[in-house]
Amino acid sequence: MGRKNLGQDLPYLLKNQTSVETTTDAGNGVGYTGLRIRGVDGTRINVMLNGVPYNDSESQGTFFVNIPDVTSSASNVIIQRGVGTSTNGVAAFGASVNIIGRDPEEQPYFSTQNSVGSFNTHKHSFEAGTGSLLNGKLSFMGRYSIIKSDGYIDRAFSDLNSYNFVGVYKDGNTKIRFQTFGGDQQTYQAWNGISKAQYEINPRYNPSGEIYDKDGKVIGFYKNETDNYKQQHYHLLWEQRFNDNWKLNTTLHYTRGLGYYENYKSNQKFSKYGIPPYVIGAETVTSGDMIRRKWLDNDFYGIVSELNGKVNNWDLNFGVVANQYYGRHYGQIISGSNLQQIDLPIEYYRNNATKNEVSGYAKALYKFGDLEMFGDLQLRNITYHSNVIKASAEEAPTFDKKFTFFNPKIGFNYHLEGGTLYLSYANAHREPVRDDIVNAPDVKPETLHDFELGYNKTFNGLSITANAYYMLYKDQLVLIGAINGVGASLRKNVGRSYRAGIELGAGYQFSEKFNTLLNATFSQNKNKNYIVQLSETETENLGTTNTSFSPNFIGNLTLNYLPVKDLQFSLVNKLVGSQYLDNTNAPESKIKSYYLSDFIASYQVAWGRTDIGFSLLVNNIFNQKYINNGYSGPFYYAQAGANFLAGISLKFH
Repeated sequence: MGRKNLGQDLPYLLKNQTSVETTTDAGNGVGYTGLRIRGVDGTRINVMLNGVPYNDSESQGTFFVNIPDVTSSASNVIIQRGVGTSTNGVAAFGASVNIIGRDPEEQPYFSTQNSVGSFNTHKHSFEAGTGSLLNGKLSFMGRYSIIKSDGYIDRAFSDLNSYNFVGVYKDGNTKIRFQTFGGDQQTYQAWNGISKAQYEINPRYNPSGEIYDKDGKVIGFYKNETDNYKQQHYHLLWEQRFNDNWKLNTTLHYTRGLGYYENYKSNQKFSKYGIPPYVIGAETVTSGDMIRRKWLDNDFYGIVSELNGKVNNWDLNFGVVANQYYGRHYGQIISGSNLQQIDLPIEYYRNNATKNEVSGYAKALYKFGDLEMFGDLQLRNITYHSNVIKASAEEAPTFDKKFTFFNPKIGFNYHLEGGTLYLSYANAHREPVRDDIVNAPDVKPETLHDFELGYNKTFNGLSITANAYYMLYKDQLVLIGAINGVGASLRKNVGRSYRAGIELGAGYQFSEKFNTLLNATFSQNKNKNYIVQLSETETENLGTTNTSFSPNFIGNLTLNYLPVKDLQFSLVNKLVGSQYLDNTNAPESKIKSYYLSDFIASYQVAWGRTDIGFSLLVNNIFNQKYINNGYSGPFYYAQAGANFLAGISLKFH
């Protein structure tokens, strides 16, 4: 990923991985981005940072915009498709992604990465490390990054900065690691999408912030229709090795988040905001234009601990997790028309939410010759409470939910010459998110039975992988083709449904100068009996339908050519089949398949004690016009045509 880490968010650096599809509100991979794996949306992909849960506790979304350039401080990003083994975050219903942070290096250094590109995109990153201190016991490193972009979509700018600081102390069998990282972002809203008709006229149009005259004609745009958020993370890890067989890892973590999004709202009724009407002369004023801010002020903290050991032929792993989230939601009217007699700002709603989780798991792997058998038992207990302090027409969520989930898993690995054959079964449950509960108080938690059968082998320069999966859901929460006020997709339970597919991968080294990588996913993603609500009393069963945002084919082909040492050219190709914006499969909800090609060139050279790197990334080199996200209407999120990023990196030892 380092060759193309020039400013785009993590989902875009992962877009050519098996079964992965990515999208971006601003159209160019900077700002709000998201990923789907096996057709499963990001709220059901368990993302961890150093084993600490990152998914937002209430929405369970993963907002990489709040930790921009996180990849620059990562040593590895591990994707585990399917349910996988028990982890420290929410249940994985599509995949788990664990971002592992880098430790400081042994030698002191200073490095900088700078890139520029299309849509006035530029990134500047600076990092320094002390090297080993106190006879190798102590070391530090720190990074600061700035990323800015105007975005492909009109006014969809991103103004991002982030930091990362790591200190490590090692003494014998003890390691203490402190890491703090975070980001501060301002992005112009581009989460509303555009109609199909508008897309055909001008795909870059952005309706956010529209200002209307008395006849309803757009006469301008509100300049501060922005999202503003600051997030700070603190991780303190204690790693204790007791002997060659037993090790304990314990992490204390705390995340602080604070921010708001600001909206211009035209001709709003005072009653909606709890503002009484007032009289000017002979006229009673009951409405006006308003500028409002919706705030989120939250804290997330807890402990994750894991004990690993070996006893004869047994590998054992025990984990405990205890986390609490406390979120304060409130809204303000800060200015507007016809508000001369109101003392601004005023607060028009406030509600608080508390979510607690205590969970534990035990894993065991038994080795018997070439055969390995493993079992995994997890118990999760979640309480989620929301109370209203001040209600509004839009915000009055009151609920008190409790969930207890038992998630067993079992599997086998059989080691063959140069390869492995594996079979696994996992049962997982997952709680609904805040919007699910607010929109349908009787919403049910999801249940998943995941069957995986796979084989991998390496021989004569060829590596191959094959994996077949069958994911049987009960009460799966699928995207219904509608969004809320911040562009998040809404969902509902669909009873019985499934995802089944075959994932293939291969890599071949033709020569010292030429190699290739490819992967492909062939799948079927179905709702068995999809019911639509025609009226308050009338429904229709559409029978078996295709699940929304779940293409039947995703394929990637990468061709790498190394003409001379340290110079590499890559052509990266992606083909995604057609998919639907909702589950009705109406013709107007279908979005076409698309094919993309990216070109990457990189060159590394050492000059004395300085390493110099040059990179060029050209996305969508054939300037394809395509859509990979939207909602019913249809409404689309347009993606950029041909665009580029070019960068230079310097590292001084």
